[in-house]
Amino acid sequence: MSMIAGEQLLGPLLLARGTVDRSAAMRADADALERAWADPATRVLLVSEGQTLVSRAGGQVTAVLYGTAEAPPGERYFLGVESGVSYFAVAAPLPVPPRGDANGRVTVPMRIDETPDGRPVAAGLRQVGGLLGDRDAGLLVYAVALEAWHGTHQHCPRCGSPTEVQHGGHVRVCPRDGSQHFPRVDPAVIMLVRDADDRCLLARGPQWPAGRMSVLAGFVEPGESLEHAVVREVAEEVGIAVTRPRYLGSQPWPFPRSLMLGFFADALSTDVTLDLEEIAEARWFTREELAGALASGEVRLPPPVSIARRLIETWYGGHLAGDW
Repeated sequence: MSMIAGEQLLGPLLLARGTVDRSAAMRADADALERAWADPATRVLLVSEGQTLVSRAGGQVTAVLYGTAEAPPGERYFLGVESGVSYFAVAAPLPVPPRGDANGRVTVPMRIDETPDGRPVAAGLRQVGGLLGDRDAGLLVYAVALEAWHGTHQHCPRCGSPTEVQHGGHVRVCPRDGSQHFPRVDPAVIMLVRDADDRCLLARGPQWPAGRMSVLAGFVEPGESLEHAVVREVAEEVGIAVTRPRYLGSQPWPFPRSLMLGFFADALSTDVTLDLEEIAEARWFTREELAGALASGEVRLPPPVSIARRLIETWYGGHLAGDW
């Protein structure tokens, strides 16, 4: 994969951060894991359907971490060690009472920026992935990805028997046939296509509301290279031939289990032919046109937590407003 000088992603990939050593060697040592769990210094992140508890103190948002004695029962996932402190996730309901009005009726969840300092609130990666610090963002991405895998792989694909969690949540084992099953990751390419005039191609999926646009993306197929996937997906979705795919970076996207691999690619043509099952609209933008469409509200971009936003801003040459 080649990269032209000067093509470097603008800004951090917010879901690709983390400071905790995953300490893979400990996973197979059941005694070491139990000692870590018994250590009063060990911290536990609760995760439930992709959410955890966070709290705000002024402008800082942090994940709520528990000691093991406070953690509720649930599947336990070992996340690693930092500075002698072990970190686990537990998949369990979050201990936050529902909000209600004066009549006790439950209302919509509180936004983190509306939450009183110190009050825990349930939130997911799309809401707080970009607000958390490096350690907490890495822990939450890791925990959400493991929870999603365990939630959909509880039976052996060979014989259908219920499987058991082992190796700190990184393996499920079938007690009937002894087969081992490991967390699944689905690689997907996501690419910003540029034409000879350095315009950017943005598109909208048919399930998205008008104005919500992003770059193209698609899953890598079996036996396919990343570069071939870029060329194939662009041709399938918008009928444009591209050349020179250049890799720019990657980040996990655990919704439920993707790894997004970001590319730039050069268009050999500009006539768009849509696959209407995948794409409802696709348009070429100059930088001036995109800035105007964002200012008017005609177009909205993916949130900063996504690699799509980073690709668009890298092409643009600066930060943009207008989130989904």
